[in-house]
This record gives sequence, C-alpha cells and structure tokens, in this order.
Amino acid sequence: MWDDHRFSPQVKYDQHIENEYRKIIQVSRKLREPMPMHRKLVINDAPHETRVALLEDGNIVELFVERGDESDIAGNIYKGKVQRVLPGIQAAFVDIGLNQAAFIYVDDVLTNFFDEFDSFINLNNGEQQNNVGIDQIQDTPINSDIRNTPTIPIEELITEGQEIMVQVAKSPIGTKGARVTSHISLPGRFLVLMPTSTHIGISRRIEDTEERDRLKEIVKYLRREPFGYIVRTAAEGMLEEKIGSEMTFLSNLWANIKEKNKTGAAPSLLHQELSLSLRAVRDLMINEAESMVIDSEEGNKKILGFLDTYMPRLKDNVELHQSAEPIFDAYNLEGDISRA
Repeated sequence: MWDDHRFSPQVKYDQHIENEYRKIIQVSRKLREPMPMHRKLVINDAPHETRVALLEDGNIVELFVERGDESDIAGNIYKGKVQRVLPGIQAAFVDIGLNQAAFIYVDDVLTNFFDEFDSFINLNNGEQQNNVGIDQIQDTPINSDIRNTPTIPIEELITEGQEIMVQVAKSPIGTKGARVTSHISLPGRFLVLMPTSTHIGISRRIEDTEERDRLKEIVKYLRREPFGYIVRTAAEGMLEEKIGSEMTFLSNLWANIKEKNKTGAAPSLLHQELSLSLRAVRDLMINEAESMVIDSEEGNKKILGFLDTYMPRLKDNVELHQSAEPIFDAYNLEGDISRA
C-alpha cells in the first residue's frame, strides 16, 4: 500500500505549527509598522485673534497664532494708478486706494507689465544665465535678474495716469505711504513663485548638494510656464507630488490675479495676503491634514470659497463647529496649551 507521508499525523501537526508561526510573524510585522495617523486642523477664528492647531490622532503637535492687524498690508497686490512722477528722486506716487499714496522707486518698476515681461523672457532665453547669486538665495523673494538690468529713467517707464499692477513691499507707517513694487512674488510653503523672473533658486539653508540638485530638477521638470521659483527650506526632502501640487496652486493663483487685473478698475485690490486660516488651508490641507474644523461661519465661508477656486476636491473635508462649547475645549486643547 502506497504510504503518503504528506497526510501523516506528524506532518499535519508540523504544517499546523508552521502556519501558526507564520501568523505570529505577520502580526509581529504589523505591530512594528507605524500606524497611519489621522491629522486634523482645528481653527479658533475670533475677531482679534486666530489660532490653528494641527492634531495627530487627537494630540496637538503644532500651534499657530495670529493677532489681527489691519494696518499690515505687506504682500497685497493692487491695480494702481500713477499719480505723480518725480524724476529728481527717480520715484513715483501710485494711488492704490488707501488714504496715502504708495511710493515706488525706479528699480521696482516693470513698465508695460506683460509686454515687458515677454520681451524680458525672450532676452534671457537667448543669453547665458549667470547663476552665481542663485545659490545664495534665502527664503526671500528676490528678482535679481530684472533689477540688475540697466536702469532707465523713471519718466521713460511710467507716466501720470498710467495703470500699473503693484505689490506692497512695506506697509504704511503713520503719514508715510506704503512702498510698492511691480516685481510680484507669491509665497507658498515650499516655493515662492516669481512671475516676472525666470530663475530657479534654492534656499541656501538646504546644504546637501544632491538635494539641491534634486529640487531644482523637479521644479524645472514640472514648470509649464517660464516663471521663476525660489525653493524654500521647507521643501527639503519633499516628494515631487507635493511640490507639483503647490506649483499648480501658485500658477492658478497668479492666473486669477491677472484676470482680475484685466477687468478691474484702478485703484482696486487684486489679491490680499492670506490670513492664518487660509495659509493653513494652503500649506497643511494640501500636504498634511486630512480634515479641518473651524468655529466661525464667516471664516468657513472664506475657506470654502478659497477651496472652490483653487482646490475644490478638498471642500468636503471642511466642517463648521456649531456646538456652544468653545472649539478648543471640545478637542481638549486648552489644557494642553496651558501646560506646554
């Protein structure tokens, strides 16, 4: 009689032990693997102060606080009208709709904005680029390629009554008006978009040569328009997908600003520097948090409107906190903050 040892009691027992051992190994491996964490943004949006907490599985890991200051308009972009040109000091006054006229120096003027931009791009594409200063760029928007061009007298660049797109470089102080520039920069968490530049710069705080090269190649590969970018320190180690998402967001933001500039009257506000809540949406909802809850109905509407324009797929991840209990108390955050 044929004796098949595969079905003997001892073999069956050994197979059973082996299977159980494999199960133990699989469970052990799962226990060693990091469990996925749920990240949530909790926003307390009060009239004079905004607080944003980033939670991981209910525990606070980051807290951001911003106190309201309506006088700080740095970063805002306006469609202005030139009021007066001052050849003696190579500057001009620009009406941007505030109580005091803004002030612009000749080096900050980009005449006939979009036509000049196109010719500037064509010029630079035909010449060898000097990248000496690029590696020294920090997390500051610097359009050195335009500002280092030979200076043309301001009276040959702009005239009284001319409309011009400008960005506030320095907020007004007392009776002194804002200082503005026509060299626009739009900051994100990982990048600064410079639509009037073509250079790609890397923060000097990123010291690893391979990482600097990797980030520069990612931006060069992903950019679809000849815009300049500064790669910020926070981009170090980031995946191509996250950098690409921010490039898309910034490009859409710039397209929206240009469209407003075409149709809007002068003077008018084209873009307001983002509040803490919207910066949290831009920086954290894209890259870190899966959901968000906010306790202000007005703030909730602003966030949904912002997402509808730039990131509509994330709108369903936003929730309005409607309980009478303060939002930070509802998530047991006040005690954690006071003990920190």
